[in-house]
Amino acid sequence: MSVEVLVLDVTKSFPRDGERVEVLKGISLRIAPGELVAIAGPSGVGKSTLLHLLGALERPTSGEIRYGETALSSLSDSALAEFRNRQVGFVFQFHHLLPEFTALENVMLPLLIRRCPAVQARERARTLLGQVGLGERLRHRPGELSGGEQQRVAMVRALVGEPAVLLADEPTGNLDSKTGEETFELLRQLNRERRLTSVIVTHNEALASRADRVLRMLDGRMME
Repeated sequence: MSVEVLVLDVTKSFPRDGERVEVLKGISLRIAPGELVAIAGPSGVGKSTLLHLLGALERPTSGEIRYGETALSSLSDSALAEFRNRQVGFVFQFHHLLPEFTALENVMLPLLIRRCPAVQARERARTLLGQVGLGERLRHRPGELSGGEQQRVAMVRALVGEPAVLLADEPTGNLDSKTGEETFELLRQLNRERRLTSVIVTHNEALASRADRVLRMLDGRMME
């Protein structure tokens, strides 16, 4: 089920050389249920920091983030970890697949962590990998897959738990242009098919323009 995401006057600062450096400076935005939003902008403007806050990997210094009626600030650390595990799917520039596991085992892992029965986890992972064209690569380890195939495995792993929101940080940044375009199109297809609220950080303006909406960041602020 897709969900509305609200960001309300969020700031984030970090200590550096004895001072506080403000990375995000009062970000406010609404992402509609099922919307595919691209966040673009040069390096160092706070795009990845914002994505980490949206994914509950970190807490904002001030302000509020809401998933539907749930205010993330109201959750304890353990409840936030549980929320993140069940509600958010992450895809990163570097796929972070476990090299000793097969594609099938990598995708099964989030379900096994939730104590889903192994038979059920295996069947769901097999089905999803088949849907992205990897049905013949189930038993291949990451080192035996191309870069695009590895990223597809990472996307399926992010989706296998049926999250409400998909967050992708430069998912095509480590791929050649053709494979990057194919990967982005797959993300867009999955967004449409599942009506999955999705946020993609990218430097690639051509790919960003294919999203439902492009948000541009500069100096820790949103320039929509």
